[in-house]
Amino acid sequence: MNTALPTSIPAYLEHLRRSLAGADPALVHDALYDAEEYLRSELAENPGRSEAEVIAAVASSYGDPDEVADIYRDTEATVETALRAPPPPQRKSLAGRFFGVAADPRAYASLFYMVLALATGIFYFTWVVAGLSMSAGLAVLIIGIPFVILFFGSVRVLSLVEGRIVEVMLGERMPRRPLYSARGRSIWRRIGDMFSDPRTWSTMLYMLLMLPLGILYFSVAATLGSVALGFIAAPLALLPGIELNVWMFGIDLPAEAPWLLPLVSLAGVLLLFATLHLARGVGRLHGRFAKHLLVKSAQYA
Repeated sequence: MNTALPTSIPAYLEHLRRSLAGADPALVHDALYDAEEYLRSELAENPGRSEAEVIAAVASSYGDPDEVADIYRDTEATVETALRAPPPPQRKSLAGRFFGVAADPRAYASLFYMVLALATGIFYFTWVVAGLSMSAGLAVLIIGIPFVILFFGSVRVLSLVEGRIVEVMLGERMPRRPLYSARGRSIWRRIGDMFSDPRTWSTMLYMLLMLPLGILYFSVAATLGSVALGFIAAPLALLPGIELNVWMFGIDLPAEAPWLLPLVSLAGVLLLFATLHLARGVGRLHGRFAKHLLVKSAQYA
């Protein structure tokens, strides 16, 4: 633990950032936000004290930057262990690993995210395109300035919402606090920071890309899922009273090759499990993609 405490809130936050070097960027984001929120609230409650005096007064209760970093690392590990779903049993055989995906809840959550991505992608794309278009159109008017500020603020809020969806459904650690900003700066400098922050623009890029990705995810999930379920149900065509057409390669299977129907059903089962594997893989890749564009780097200036 360092004996010399920082004498200002920015210095405290910079020290905390360095102490959390190598930690998950989302964890660093939350730690910096919480630390500044706490220190500035203490400063506001003690207007007669300087920042150095407030930091020294709360050091015994809140901790110095190194102690706070250790607490966040330990708490993160504890929370992740408590919230993580029990891992599916390890299977050594190829068949066990292939069919074992059915016991992984993350595969189903990722599949649902692929279906949901179409709706969120349309909403994000429409919001960004409409917001940028109206911002450009209103830029020459007085009302254009507050509109642009509100629009950029809404993008940050939507980034936090999407991050929560990604973390819950895809399992990728995302920020649980609003985007960090230096609240000691003037309102105009904070507005300037909003426009100059690369994450503001990368968030809008993510939202624009969510439309083609959402269409792709939904199409793949819906197509593979419906084909798999259709194949599985193919033998029902042999039951009396059920009119079910099963054509493959120009052959009416119930009428011309009924012995193929069980094989088609088996292929449907294999396709269904393969779809779950694909969904789980897509979920992992998309979680990393979302983190790259939505989470601010731990290297704060």
